Amino acid sequence: MERPENDGATAIPVSVLTGFLGSGKTTLLKGLLEHPDMEQTAVLINEFGEIGLDHMLVREVSEDTILLNSGCLCCTVRGDLVDALRDLFIKRTKGEIPEFRRVLIETTGLADPAPIIHTMMTDPLLSVRYRLDGIITTVDAKHGLKQLDNHKESVKQAAVADRIVLTKTDIAPEDGIQSLQARLKSLNPAAPVFRIDHGKAKPNALLDAGLFNPKTKIPDVARWLNAEAYAEPGHDHDGHGHGHDDHDHGHDHAHGSGKKALDVNRHDDRISAFCMTLDRPVSWDALVAWLDALISAKGDDVLRIKGVLNVAGEARPVAIHGVQHVFHPPAVLPSWPDEDRRSKIVFIVRDLDRKVIEETFRAYMAAGEEIESKDAKPGA
Repeated sequence: MERPENDGATAIPVSVLTGFLGSGKTTLLKGLLEHPDMEQTAVLINEFGEIGLDHMLVREVSEDTILLNSGCLCCTVRGDLVDALRDLFIKRTKGEIPEFRRVLIETTGLADPAPIIHTMMTDPLLSVRYRLDGIITTVDAKHGLKQLDNHKESVKQAAVADRIVLTKTDIAPEDGIQSLQARLKSLNPAAPVFRIDHGKAKPNALLDAGLFNPKTKIPDVARWLNAEAYAEPGHDHDGHGHGHDDHDHGHDHAHGSGKKALDVNRHDDRISAFCMTLDRPVSWDALVAWLDALISAKGDDVLRIKGVLNVAGEARPVAIHGVQHVFHPPAVLPSWPDEDRRSKIVFIVRDLDRKVIEETFRAYMAAGEEIESKDAKPGA
């Protein structure tokens, strides 16, 4: 991970719409496309016919791109997603298609959203021109509990989501919906859960979930991290009064349980989510070394990392965002949102002990401080 140099605010936000088979992605997408707030949105789907766009079709721009009367561009994904996103941006630059200000990608029902996100993070053009706004996951209110029990794909789609949409709530029993909501909250504490009927959702509730507001280009750190969602009831959120000794450096004020009794019959019991709050500025080199070691050893199980850091020697906060093995380019933010200068890192992990993550972090920070101290001595 390179040292941060830019804020990423001008990149085009991309939202990924995912969810298990039959969970209502297509119905939700169709409802979103009919909303006036979706104007100037480019949509990537597998097949036009799947969402019945005939009544919305204005004209064909190219073989695989149509312009809808809502002001949206709708494109089929034929082959490589990289080619599709590159082609969209080039045509936009040349004026061959109307201007678009956001992108929405619909995945298949069995899709893991991680490869799409990895594509955006690692391709040289895409990582500069586009940025992940958020992952929207649809969950069937009637069958969601059973799908979480039986399908690990369903669990991962919910675990990495920024927004969760409960569909078919009109035909699901209320007690079942309540149980499903509680389970989703345990699985992914920070993701708001919305109920919708017949795909009628407001785009402003589901989109603009990323670090930057596309309209103002101003970062909203508190909303993006939602670190408060990981605090345990009765836990000292200020990170004081824990009796840490001098070797702890104030680095292990972690919030969120991260501890579940493992039930092999429930895939989501393998998932934990928590927030580490760090009192002291962190060494960038030590942080990168630690993250490299963590993802090299356990990258498949580090489902998502979000963080806003107080980096030693940097006056402004630095945002980091990773999905499994891959990280977005770090972003230097214009300013701190308030007087709190503590670093906060949110983790969603699978089969990983929070204590191990915290202990290895402290070890790398201590090693980094020792190296810096030796380098600072005359003649060292």
